Amino acid sequence: MEWLWLVPALVVLLALGLWLSWTANRLDRIHHRIDVARASLDTQLLHRSGTALELATSGALDPARSLLLVDTAHQARAASPEDFESAESDLSEALRAVLADAAEVTGLVTSPDVGPLLEELADDCRKVELARRFHNDVVASARALRSRRRVRWLGLAGRAPAPEAVDLDDDPPPALVAA
Repeated sequence: MEWLWLVPALVVLLALGLWLSWTANRLDRIHHRIDVARASLDTQLLHRSGTALELATSGALDPARSLLLVDTAHQARAASPEDFESAESDLSEALRAVLADAAEVTGLVTSPDVGPLLEELADDCRKVELARRFHNDVVASARALRSRRRVRWLGLAGRAPAPEAVDLDDDPPPALVAA
């Protein structure tokens, strides 16, 4: 009879262990989603810079704007992990500068040679924005879970580094979006 208290205590310990295990697995899944979201963002950024390079070498732009676009797209592709946010932001600024004239962009969109390229660039800009937002949303979820007391006190995050949000300027050129 004196061992009867042991059964409820074991049930409580088992439930607590399952709950902690579930929390640790959830955190692991969120970290995996961050890795996938970051890879998707990197892919979209590479695709956008590739399309910008194609536009710059298409002959549709004057030499100065082509050179600016080639230079910033190349820098974005070659940027180190520490500098990629500023390099990608510079590419966004260059795209807005190069495609600032709405009338010219509208004329280029109707061109059979450059029109599909500009449509692809507009699509790439939207995908970059969505991929960055998705990545940052998952990072916010991970930070919220990691900030809970049980996760911090019991070290459920393991040795995984704290996730970092991506802060870059990804606003597309307004003339490109309008066209």
